[in-house]
Amino acid sequence: MKKQRLVATTLVLLTCISAGFAYASAAKYQDMPAGVYQLDKTHASLTWKVSHLGLSNYTARFTRFDAEVDFKPQAPENSKVTVTIDPTSIKTDYPYPEEKDFDKKLVEKAEWFNAAKFPEIKFTSSRIEMTGENTAVMTGNLTFLGVTKPVSFNVTFNGAMEQQPFSQKPTLGFSATGSLKRSEWGMATYVPNIGDEVMLLIEVEFAKD
Repeated sequence: MKKQRLVATTLVLLTCISAGFAYASAAKYQDMPAGVYQLDKTHASLTWKVSHLGLSNYTARFTRFDAEVDFKPQAPENSKVTVTIDPTSIKTDYPYPEEKDFDKKLVEKAEWFNAAKFPEIKFTSSRIEMTGENTAVMTGNLTFLGVTKPVSFNVTFNGAMEQQPFSQKPTLGFSATGSLKRSEWGMATYVPNIGDEVMLLIEVEFAKD
């Protein structure tokens, strides 16, 4: 009898969970409401990597950044994206803090991120060109170390939910990759031993209130 009750309870729970996820099933972006979507910081990452002596790609990330999308579902090329990054949030996982605080060095040194003088990195989109049903090239202006220059990202629309099952909000998901030459923004320290090209990998979800 106890086993039968356990099986019945399990089936009920599975049915409820399945129904919940079905209710929040994936949607096309054209079906999503227009308006401003805010970054879901619990499902976002901004990773960068740079060549080290041609032997490996040294990988790090920013742990504090914010973004929003003014989303136009019927004309996604007219959407607008803004991103702000806190350069003091660099995380490298350098393994010997007793020797030096490598993250702090990158943050503070004038030849690196010089965050006391330049406390914000900012990106504002200027053009979105659809290259496929769910892909686009997004170009915009990146302001870094007091220099503003254009940079482009390859963006993939991963999916959408009209009601995300955990937040109960309309939610969009994207992946993006891009690269830039840091020397063009005035950071040429140790080039070419430390690569000039910086590769960017971005995973984000945006939710609409």
